Amino acid sequence: MSATGRFAGDRVRAWLERHAIGLTALVTAGILVVMLYLPVGVVFVEAVLEDGTPTLGHFADVLTDPFYFGALADVFAEPLAIGTHLGSLAGWLAAISISLTLEYPLPGVDIPVPWLAVDTPGVRKGLFGFTAYQAALSTVASVAIGLPAAYVLANYEFYGRRTLRSLTILPFVMPGILVAVGFYAMFGRAGTLNGLLGTVGLGPYAFIETSPLTIVILAHAFYNAPLVARLTVAAWESVDARTVETARSLGASERRAFRDVIIPQLAPAVLTGALLTFIFTFMTFPIVLALGGLQLATVEVWIYDRIQRLDYAEAATLAILETILSLGLTYAYLRYESAQTGFAQAPSPPPKERLVPDLRTALSPRRLAIFGYGLVALVLFVGPMASLVVGGVTDGSGLTLRNYSFLLERQLEGASFQTLPLPAIRNSLLFGIATLLIAVPMGVVISVLTARTGRSGTIVDTLAMLPLAVSGIVFGIGLLQGLVFGIPLPGGWRFQVTGAVAIVVAHAVAAYPFVTRNVSPVLTNLDPAMVESARALGASRFRALLDVELPLVANGIVAGAAFAFAISIGEFSSTVILASGGESYTMPVAVERYLGRRSGPAIAMGTLLLAVTAASFVVIDRVGGRYEL
Repeated sequence: MSATGRFAGDRVRAWLERHAIGLTALVTAGILVVMLYLPVGVVFVEAVLEDGTPTLGHFADVLTDPFYFGALADVFAEPLAIGTHLGSLAGWLAAISISLTLEYPLPGVDIPVPWLAVDTPGVRKGLFGFTAYQAALSTVASVAIGLPAAYVLANYEFYGRRTLRSLTILPFVMPGILVAVGFYAMFGRAGTLNGLLGTVGLGPYAFIETSPLTIVILAHAFYNAPLVARLTVAAWESVDARTVETARSLGASERRAFRDVIIPQLAPAVLTGALLTFIFTFMTFPIVLALGGLQLATVEVWIYDRIQRLDYAEAATLAILETILSLGLTYAYLRYESAQTGFAQAPSPPPKERLVPDLRTALSPRRLAIFGYGLVALVLFVGPMASLVVGGVTDGSGLTLRNYSFLLERQLEGASFQTLPLPAIRNSLLFGIATLLIAVPMGVVISVLTARTGRSGTIVDTLAMLPLAVSGIVFGIGLLQGLVFGIPLPGGWRFQVTGAVAIVVAHAVAAYPFVTRNVSPVLTNLDPAMVESARALGASRFRALLDVELPLVANGIVAGAAFAFAISIGEFSSTVILASGGESYTMPVAVERYLGRRSGPAIAMGTLLLAVTAASFVVIDRVGGRYEL
C-alpha cells in the first residue's frame, strides 16, 4: 500500500475513533426507533384508525362495555356519548347485551378467596377491575410474606444467610411460565401435595380447579415476595443504629423506637416494593394463562385471546389502555425511586444477632415464630420447584421416566406441525446468544450516555427504559402488526422482519434495560480522574472507555449479560405471539403447549428450562451482579 493510502486509512481510523461513541449512539437510537418505538406506535395507530379514518370508536366501545369496566362503564358512557357523538343509546344497550352473553364468564364476579377470607361487595368489576383486584390481593400477599423475610435477613446472622439473600434476585431470572408449571406440579391432581395427602388417606383434591385465584395469588407471591424482601433489606441495613439508641436513651421502649425511628425509614422501600409488585401482577400473563386461563382472564390474557381471534383493533385498544395505566403506576414508582436507590451501608448499621445462640433462646416465642415462618416459606418457595423436578420423574404410581420418554418419542416420531422438544431447546439457546450480541452493546452504550451527562442523560435513560413499562404482549402485537406483517415504503419496497429475527428483536428489547441497570451504577461510581488522565495522555474518549472504564465495570457487564440471557430464555409474552412453526417456538412456549394437553411432559420440559435458568442465576451470583431498580 502506498504512503498516501496508509495516510488516508489512518485518517479514517482516527475519525472513526473520535466519533465512535456518537456513531454507536446513533446506531442504538436507530435500533430503538425501528424495533421499539415503531412497533409500540403501530399499536396506538391501530386503535385510533378504522378503514384509514381517525376514530375514537374503539375506545368508546371498550370504555362503555361493562365486560371491561363493570360499574364504571355507565360513568364513561354519558361523557363519551355527549362529547364525541360516537354512539347511540341503542348501540350502548347492544354492547351491554353482547357483553352479558359472552361464552366466557364475566371476570370479577366475586370469586371467593378462602385463604384470605375476602368477601368483596357485589359490584361488577369488569375485566380491568378484576385485573386490579387480583393485583391488589397479590400485592398484599407478597408484602405479607416478604416483610418477615426482610426482618430475618436484616437482623439475624446464620449459616446460609448470604445465599438466601442472593436468592431474592430470582424474580428477575425466573420465567413466569416456569413458576406456573411448578405450582401446577405441586397443587395439581397428580401433584406433590395430593401425593403427600394420599399417604394419610386423603384426597386427591382439585386445588387448581376449585380455587384457581388462590393458587394464582400464591404464585404471584412466590414471584414478588423476594422482590419486597430485597428492597426492604437494603433499606433496613441503611438504618443508622445510633438513631435507635438515641430514641431508647430518651425513654422510648423497643417497640416505640421501632415504630418511630425504623418504620418511617422502611416505608419508602415497602411502598416501592408494593408498587412494583402491583405493576408486575397487573400486567401478569403466563401465570394466569397457565393456572387460570380465560376463567380468570386478566387484561393481558384477554388481549392474547383477541389476537388469537384476529381482532387486532380491540386488542390494540385494550393494550393502549393497559399501557396508560401501567405508565401511571410506573410514574408513581419513579416518584419514590429516589427514596430507594443508592442505599449505602449506614455508618453504624443495626447489629445482627445469632439466630440460634443456644437451645434456650431457640425455644423463645420470637425464634419459634421465625422457624414457623421458615417452614411456610420453605413450602411456598422450595415446594413448587422441588415438585417440578420430582414431577418430571414420577406419576401417580411412583417413579417413572415416562414423561421424558414422551419428549424423546415426540422428537423422533412427531410430525413437523407438532411441538418438538429439541427445536425448542435449540431455539431458546440460539435466541439467547443472539440476544446477548444485541442487548449487551445497546445496554453498555446507553449506560455510557447516561452515566455522566446530567439532565440529558436522565432523559435518555427515561426514553430507553420504555420496555420496563410496556408489557411483552403489547410489544408483541406491535411487532406482529408492524415489522412481521411489513411496513410499506416508497417505490414499492416493504420493510419486514419475520420469524426468528423478530423474536430475537423482542428478546433484545426486553433484556437491554437490565444490562443498563447493572452497568450504569458501576460506571457512575468510577473516578472521573482516571478518564481525564487517559485523555491527557492522548487517548480519545472512545479509547479511554475501551481501555480504562469497561475493564473496571466488567463484572457489571457479565452480570447484565447473564440477566439478558436468562430473560431471553424465559421470555414468553411476546414470543407466544410471534412464534410459528418449528423454526421459532422456544422452551417456554413448548411448556405452555404441552401443559394444555398433558401435564407430565410440560413438567419435564419445565425441568429442563429450570436447569438452564439456574445456570444463568449461578453466573449472576458468582460475578456479584447487583440489580439496580
